[in-house]
Amino acid sequence: MSDVNKKNYNTGFVISFIGAILFSTKAILVKLAFADTDTDAITLLALRMVFALPFYLVIAFFYSRRESNIKFTNKQWILVIAIGLTGYYLSSLFDFVGLQYISAGLERLILFLYPTFAVLLNAAIFKQKINRIQGIALALTYTGIGIAFFGELKLDTGNPDFLLGSFFIFLCAVTFSIYLVGSGRLIPITGATKFTAYAMTAAAVGVLSHYFAVGNSVQHFSTTLIGYGILLAIVATVIPTFLISNGLKKIGSNNVAIISSIGPVSTILQAHLILGERLTITQVAGTILVIAGVLLTGWRNRDI
Repeated sequence: MSDVNKKNYNTGFVISFIGAILFSTKAILVKLAFADTDTDAITLLALRMVFALPFYLVIAFFYSRRESNIKFTNKQWILVIAIGLTGYYLSSLFDFVGLQYISAGLERLILFLYPTFAVLLNAAIFKQKINRIQGIALALTYTGIGIAFFGELKLDTGNPDFLLGSFFIFLCAVTFSIYLVGSGRLIPITGATKFTAYAMTAAAVGVLSHYFAVGNSVQHFSTTLIGYGILLAIVATVIPTFLISNGLKKIGSNNVAIISSIGPVSTILQAHLILGERLTITQVAGTILVIAGVLLTGWRNRDI
């Protein structure tokens, strides 16, 4: 790897890592919002998008007026809108619904099956080979996630909605992997910031259309709920989406998917410290393996 490529990879690794950590705060904020208010999933999701949308609109407007701006083709418009709706409307909806039924730690563990789906989709559709380092890193991270998952499973078996909540989070993982793979293909062509602004705008339109279609009333918004909406929008949406998109541009979707496996670790620790969820020996063991896999990806990657 040349010095330029190594520097580019290191930058991509750091911003992807930070983006994954910020994304991991979403589950914590959602669980806190459900506990502190009487909101439902679509209302909370709509609030998140209301406060995030202005950032994406301003950035989209700014980029559209640049002299260097290259307009999307009709096909690219369709793909950007479809990927945005899949990755941040459907995926977020499934996630928020699932979080009503299961713990934040378990949500993040199931959700982070998506790197496996992303790597497999790249291999199956685009014939993108999995290199040796990626294979070892995947093995470590998913062994760790598996160990922690089964430990969490034992804690939640008395929950009557356990399977329903887990199913919704599984759907979230599938749809987000589609977003990751699709954005990884489009971003090198359209640019990371421009793609994110338009894809997230499409997602916001989808979410708000859903909100008004089901007849929810804005009169029930409390100050506490609005505060959670702002935090979800800025900390867990706007900032990490741009970080992850730029990470995808620099190091590709397979590497970002593996690096993002730090997310479950971060959520489990936050869930223990903030929500009071139990931290078991299996979660600790899984955490160590996930961190090892993520660090291996950042230290030894040579397929750039």
